[in-house]
Amino acid sequence: MAPGLRMVRVAEHRDESRSVKTMRFQGRMEARPGQFVMVWVPGVDEFPMSLSHTGERFGITYQVLGDGTKALSKLTEGDVVGIRGPFGRGFSEAGKRLLVVAGGVGIAPTAPLVEAATKAGKEVHLVLGAKSAEELVFEKRCAESGARVHVSTDDGSKGYAGFATGLASSLLEKDAFDAVYTCGPERMITTMMGICKERRLPMQASVERIMKCGIGVCDSCALDGKHVCTDGPVFGLDELERFKELGKTRLDRTGRKTGI
Repeated sequence: MAPGLRMVRVAEHRDESRSVKTMRFQGRMEARPGQFVMVWVPGVDEFPMSLSHTGERFGITYQVLGDGTKALSKLTEGDVVGIRGPFGRGFSEAGKRLLVVAGGVGIAPTAPLVEAATKAGKEVHLVLGAKSAEELVFEKRCAESGARVHVSTDDGSKGYAGFATGLASSLLEKDAFDAVYTCGPERMITTMMGICKERRLPMQASVERIMKCGIGVCDSCALDGKHVCTDGPVFGLDELERFKELGKTRLDRTGRKTGI
């Protein structure tokens, strides 16, 4: 077994949308918004998951894609999984007026940030983007935390018709913010980088890469000399700008460089 492995029981497993699920566990885990855990499904695989809930009944929110998440999706209340973590560098709140931009399941690590920031008395605006209204996740949760939620859908079925970056750009033109936080597809991140650089706004982004160990040993999450699992997954704008591979290439599970 991997060092630090903790076996926990599933307390709740629910559908958030057609392809996104949330699994919460018995027990407690303290972590910073943006940190992640390694989840082991016995007999199947171990893979990284952002923490979408911390504290009591901590949890993860994930999209059912590969074999690992398909196996995870079949587990029910009372089943046992292995957890290592929390790992990585999370978000650092800066300023009093924050803009959070989440695309798809990028809301998983940013929802705890929204809740922590509003609890601390900060004014938080959340741009929540999805392909369609049916794929929106945590809209009600974030609104109930006190954040102002702005919805964008690619197909125009709810809110702003278009990408989350377009809606975010529009909000930044109208209002002043102290910092921007984002998580989603890498091309969304690189677009937000350009917007924030032009406006000289501090920005932090959570970057997703394949991780096999979570502790900077296996090199599977290498990004221009950095390890996303230990140096990130949250990076500041100055760091993001130095990543030549961001939004262009990544390593697959065999270690081969592929396009994004």
